[in-house]
Amino acid sequence: MDLSEIAKKLGLWETKHIIRKAAELRRLCDVQFDSSVIGVGEVCKAIICLEIAATSFQVIFDRQAAIRLSGMSEKAYNRSFNSLQNTLGVKTKLDIRELGIQFGCIRLIPFVKKGLSLYKDRFIASLPASRRANADFTRPVFTAVAFYMCAKKHKLKVDKLKLIEVSGTSESEFNSVFASMKDLCFDVFGISKEKKDPREVKGNRELLDVLPEKRKIEDGNFSSDDGTEVSSQKKHKRMDAYEQWKSSVLSSNKKNKAKGHCKQTVQTSLDFLKEATEKTEMEALS
Repeated sequence: MDLSEIAKKLGLWETKHIIRKAAELRRLCDVQFDSSVIGVGEVCKAIICLEIAATSFQVIFDRQAAIRLSGMSEKAYNRSFNSLQNTLGVKTKLDIRELGIQFGCIRLIPFVKKGLSLYKDRFIASLPASRRANADFTRPVFTAVAFYMCAKKHKLKVDKLKLIEVSGTSESEFNSVFASMKDLCFDVFGISKEKKDPREVKGNRELLDVLPEKRKIEDGNFSSDDGTEVSSQKKHKRMDAYEQWKSSVLSSNKKNKAKGHCKQTVQTSLDFLKEATEKTEMEALS
């Protein structure tokens, strides 16, 4: 199918400069590689070249009509478009406002601009002086990542895969820029998911010092509110230890009375009492 006929079906019949540019891109594509290897037919190649040409001249292009005309699915068309675009070395300028309109997140536009500007400044500042002049932020992946991170920050759903396709980048490059942007601009784009350890959060000590009965004692001791309950628990444990000791002494005396081992029984009883007391104190402190 001729480029002029395809352009007419896409509403571009009066734009001869776009048709000439598309024809030039198609010839360049034929010279550099065989598009059929990646599953792109002649019709689809012509349509993609027309879209690239229209975009370069900032002319509105109906992508949905192009997808229907190509006979491909939207996902396959986007994948083919990115492949041809990268092969031809054509850079697409991604506009933040267009992204906001396309994904229904217009209110993110000022946040994306601010975050992207801050990232550029911090990234350049982190480079050696000899490399700062060569820093290139014209690739659309930076705009796409900033847009995605702002949407995530404001809890808005954005299709990551679709955004990658629109920006004409790869998922690995997207993730790489994502990690870099998150490290340098966590205060703008980052989302904290970690809960702070309560022991690391310092309370207002002055307010606690106003009421001594509410103040906690260091080293794991209890406050005075729990004193009554803790004291009753200790007393109960000591009574249990005493009753256990008493029964043990009486039983031991009966067994050893005839054998004349009273002295040994008393010593054993004292040792048992000491052990029971120490155990009770340890339990009370734990």
